[in-house]
Amino acid sequence: MVLVVSIAVAGNDRFTPEFLKAIDQQFGHSAKARIVAWQKLIEKNKGESEWEIIHVVNDFFNRIPFISDDRHWGRADYWATPVEMLSTNGGDCEDFSIAKYFTLLELGIPDERLRITYVKAVRLNQAHMVLAYYETPGSDPLILDNLVRKIKFSSQRTDLVPIYSFNGRDLWMSKERGQGRSIQGGSHRINLWRDLNIRMQQERELGKSYTVKEMIK
Repeated sequence: MVLVVSIAVAGNDRFTPEFLKAIDQQFGHSAKARIVAWQKLIEKNKGESEWEIIHVVNDFFNRIPFISDDRHWGRADYWATPVEMLSTNGGDCEDFSIAKYFTLLELGIPDERLRITYVKAVRLNQAHMVLAYYETPGSDPLILDNLVRKIKFSSQRTDLVPIYSFNGRDLWMSKERGQGRSIQGGSHRINLWRDLNIRMQQERELGKSYTVKEMIK
Protein backbone atom coordinates (compact mmCIF):
# COMPACT_ATOMS: atom_id res chain seq x y z
CA MET A 1 0.00 0.00 0.00
CA VAL A 2 1.40 3.38 -1.06
CA LEU A 3 -0.12 6.46 0.51
CA VAL A 4 1.67 9.26 -1.30
CA VAL A 5 -0.76 12.09 -1.94
CA SER A 6 -0.25 15.38 -3.70
CA ILE A 7 -1.06 18.73 -2.17
CA ALA A 8 -4.14 20.35 -3.60
CA VAL A 9 -3.06 23.60 -5.22
CA ALA A 10 -4.43 26.22 -7.56
CA GLY A 11 -7.58 25.10 -9.31
CA ASN A 12 -8.42 22.51 -6.66
CA ASP A 13 -10.99 22.77 -3.87
CA ARG A 14 -8.29 23.07 -1.25
CA PHE A 15 -7.74 26.72 -2.10
CA THR A 16 -11.23 27.78 -2.96
CA PRO A 17 -12.41 31.14 -1.59
CA GLU A 18 -14.58 29.19 0.85
CA PHE A 19 -11.59 27.31 2.20
CA LEU A 20 -9.51 30.46 2.57
CA LYS A 21 -12.42 32.20 4.28
CA ALA A 22 -12.65 29.32 6.77
CA ILE A 23 -8.92 29.64 7.50
CA ASP A 24 -9.34 33.38 7.99
CA GLN A 25 -12.30 32.99 10.35
CA GLN A 26 -10.74 30.31 12.52
CA PHE A 27 -7.07 31.33 12.55
CA GLY A 28 -6.98 34.93 11.37
CA HIS A 29 -5.73 36.95 8.43
CA SER A 30 -2.10 35.94 8.93
CA ALA A 31 -2.98 32.27 8.65
CA LYS A 32 -4.82 32.88 5.40
CA ALA A 33 -1.84 34.88 4.11
CA ARG A 34 0.51 31.97 4.87
CA ILE A 35 -1.69 29.53 2.94
CA VAL A 36 -1.90 31.93 -0.01
CA ALA A 37 1.86 32.49 0.06
CA TRP A 38 2.41 28.73 0.01
CA GLN A 39 0.09 28.41 -2.99
CA LYS A 40 1.90 31.21 -4.80
CA LEU A 41 5.28 29.63 -4.05
CA ILE A 42 4.14 26.40 -5.72
CA GLU A 43 2.67 28.22 -8.70
CA LYS A 44 5.75 30.42 -9.19
CA ASN A 45 8.45 27.79 -8.86
CA LYS A 46 7.14 24.96 -10.99
CA GLY A 47 9.66 24.40 -13.75
CA GLU A 48 12.61 25.90 -11.87
CA SER A 49 15.79 23.90 -11.30
CA GLU A 50 15.73 21.40 -8.45
CA TRP A 51 18.58 23.30 -6.78
CA GLU A 52 16.51 26.48 -6.78
CA ILE A 53 13.36 24.70 -5.65
CA ILE A 54 14.86 22.99 -2.60
CA HIS A 55 16.35 26.28 -1.37
CA VAL A 56 13.12 28.25 -1.87
CA VAL A 57 11.04 25.63 -0.07
CA ASN A 58 13.55 25.25 2.76
CA ASP A 59 13.65 29.01 3.36
CA PHE A 60 9.86 29.34 3.22
CA PHE A 61 9.11 26.79 5.90
CA ASN A 62 12.04 27.68 8.13
CA ARG A 63 10.32 30.99 8.85
CA ILE A 64 7.63 29.12 10.78
CA PRO A 65 8.22 29.09 14.57
CA PHE A 66 9.31 25.87 16.23
CA ILE A 67 6.75 24.66 18.79
CA SER A 68 6.88 21.29 20.52
CA ASP A 69 3.99 18.86 20.07
CA ASP A 70 3.18 18.95 23.78
CA ARG A 71 2.72 22.70 23.69
CA HIS A 72 1.21 22.96 20.22
CA TRP A 73 -1.09 19.95 20.01
CA GLY A 74 -1.35 18.82 23.62
CA ARG A 75 0.05 15.39 22.86
CA ALA A 76 3.47 13.74 22.91
CA ASP A 77 3.79 13.18 19.16
CA TYR A 78 1.69 14.49 16.28
CA TRP A 79 2.66 14.74 12.61
CA ALA A 80 0.84 17.71 11.10
CA THR A 81 -0.16 18.20 7.49
CA PRO A 82 1.28 21.28 5.76
CA VAL A 83 -2.14 22.97 6.00
CA GLU A 84 -2.27 22.34 9.74
CA MET A 85 1.26 23.64 10.23
CA LEU A 86 0.69 26.82 8.23
CA SER A 87 -2.75 27.50 9.69
CA THR A 88 -1.51 27.26 13.27
CA ASN A 89 1.88 28.88 12.53
CA GLY A 90 4.00 26.33 14.31
CA GLY A 91 5.46 22.87 14.24
CA ASP A 92 8.30 20.68 15.35
CA CYS A 93 11.05 19.01 13.32
CA GLU A 94 8.76 16.31 11.91
CA ASP A 95 6.30 18.93 10.69
CA PHE A 96 9.03 20.95 8.98
CA SER A 97 10.36 17.85 7.20
CA ILE A 98 6.89 16.69 6.16
CA ALA A 99 5.84 20.09 4.82
CA LYS A 100 9.03 20.41 2.79
CA TYR A 101 8.66 16.86 1.48
CA PHE A 102 5.12 17.24 0.18
CA THR A 103 5.79 20.69 -1.26
CA LEU A 104 8.83 19.40 -3.16
CA LEU A 105 6.73 16.53 -4.52
CA GLU A 106 4.15 19.05 -5.71
CA LEU A 107 6.91 21.00 -7.43
CA GLY A 108 7.98 17.94 -9.39
CA ILE A 109 10.86 16.54 -7.35
CA PRO A 110 10.69 12.75 -7.76
CA ASP A 111 9.85 10.81 -4.61
CA GLU A 112 12.92 8.62 -4.99
CA ARG A 113 15.15 11.68 -4.53
CA LEU A 114 13.65 12.52 -1.14
CA ARG A 115 13.94 10.82 2.23
CA ILE A 116 12.51 12.03 5.51
CA THR A 117 15.31 11.06 7.86
CA TYR A 118 15.16 10.33 11.58
CA VAL A 119 18.47 11.18 13.23
CA LYS A 120 20.12 11.78 16.55
CA ALA A 121 21.23 15.40 16.94
CA VAL A 122 24.53 14.88 18.73
CA ARG A 123 24.96 18.40 20.12
CA LEU A 124 21.42 18.44 21.49
CA ASN A 125 21.57 14.77 22.50
CA GLN A 126 18.04 14.20 21.27
CA ALA A 127 16.03 12.74 18.41
CA HIS A 128 15.52 14.97 15.39
CA MET A 129 14.12 14.78 11.87
CA VAL A 130 15.38 16.32 8.62
CA LEU A 131 14.68 15.99 4.91
CA ALA A 132 17.41 14.58 2.66
CA TYR A 133 17.57 15.33 -1.09
CA TYR A 134 19.55 12.97 -3.33
CA GLU A 135 20.51 14.38 -6.73
CA THR A 136 21.39 10.82 -7.77
CA PRO A 137 20.83 7.53 -5.91
CA GLY A 138 24.46 7.34 -4.81
CA SER A 139 25.14 11.00 -4.19
CA ASP A 140 25.93 12.68 -0.88
CA PRO A 141 22.47 14.02 0.02
CA LEU A 142 21.68 17.63 0.84
CA ILE A 143 20.07 18.12 4.25
CA LEU A 144 17.09 20.44 4.72
CA ASP A 145 16.92 21.22 8.43
CA ASN A 146 14.91 23.65 10.53
CA LEU A 147 17.78 23.95 13.07
CA VAL A 148 20.55 24.75 10.56
CA ARG A 149 19.15 27.17 8.01
CA LYS A 150 21.85 26.66 5.37
CA ILE A 151 21.44 23.54 3.26
CA LYS A 152 24.55 21.39 3.60
CA PHE A 153 25.70 18.02 2.36
CA SER A 154 25.21 15.11 4.72
CA SER A 155 28.99 14.63 4.92
CA GLN A 156 29.19 18.13 6.41
CA ARG A 157 26.57 17.37 9.05
CA THR A 158 28.71 15.35 11.44
CA ASP A 159 26.38 16.53 14.21
CA LEU A 160 23.67 14.18 12.88
CA VAL A 161 23.66 10.40 13.27
CA PRO A 162 21.10 8.75 10.94
CA ILE A 163 18.82 6.06 12.32
CA TYR A 164 16.23 5.42 9.61
CA SER A 165 14.73 7.18 6.61
CA PHE A 166 11.61 6.85 4.49
CA ASN A 167 9.58 8.34 1.68
CA GLY A 168 6.22 7.53 0.17
CA ARG A 169 7.20 4.03 -0.85
CA ASP A 170 10.12 2.77 1.19
CA LEU A 171 11.65 2.57 4.64
CA TRP A 172 15.40 2.15 5.17
CA MET A 173 17.57 1.54 8.19
CA SER A 174 20.72 3.65 8.24
CA LYS A 175 24.05 2.26 7.13
CA GLU A 176 25.18 2.19 10.73
CA ARG A 177 22.24 -0.10 11.54
CA GLY A 178 22.00 -2.36 8.56
CA GLN A 179 23.96 -1.14 5.53
CA GLY A 180 21.06 0.92 4.26
CA ARG A 181 18.78 -2.06 3.71
CA SER A 182 15.15 -1.57 2.77
CA ILE A 183 12.59 -2.77 5.32
CA GLN A 184 9.81 -5.06 4.15
CA GLY A 185 6.44 -3.35 4.22
CA GLY A 186 7.80 0.09 3.39
CA SER A 187 6.89 3.40 4.98
CA HIS A 188 3.27 2.47 5.67
CA ARG A 189 4.63 0.48 8.63
CA ILE A 190 5.07 3.86 10.37
CA ASN A 191 1.71 4.56 12.04
CA LEU A 192 2.13 8.33 12.29
CA TRP A 193 3.06 8.50 8.59
CA ARG A 194 0.07 6.40 7.61
CA ASP A 195 -2.29 8.52 9.71
CA LEU A 196 -0.86 11.73 8.25
CA ASN A 197 -1.41 10.52 4.69
CA ILE A 198 -4.97 9.49 5.49
CA ARG A 199 -5.72 12.98 6.82
CA MET A 200 -4.19 14.56 3.73
CA GLN A 201 -6.27 12.29 1.51
CA GLN A 202 -9.36 13.32 3.44
CA GLU A 203 -8.46 16.98 2.96
CA ARG A 204 -8.43 16.41 -0.79
CA GLU A 205 -11.51 14.23 -1.08
CA LEU A 206 -13.86 16.18 1.16
CA GLY A 207 -12.92 19.55 -0.28
CA LYS A 208 -15.45 22.28 0.35
CA SER A 209 -17.57 20.21 2.73
CA TYR A 210 -14.59 19.50 4.99
CA THR A 211 -14.34 22.34 7.49
CA VAL A 212 -11.03 23.56 8.84
CA LYS A 213 -12.22 22.83 12.36
CA GLU A 214 -12.75 19.17 11.40
CA MET A 215 -9.36 19.01 9.69
CA ILE A 216 -7.38 20.26 12.64
CA LYS A 217 -8.11 18.19 15.71
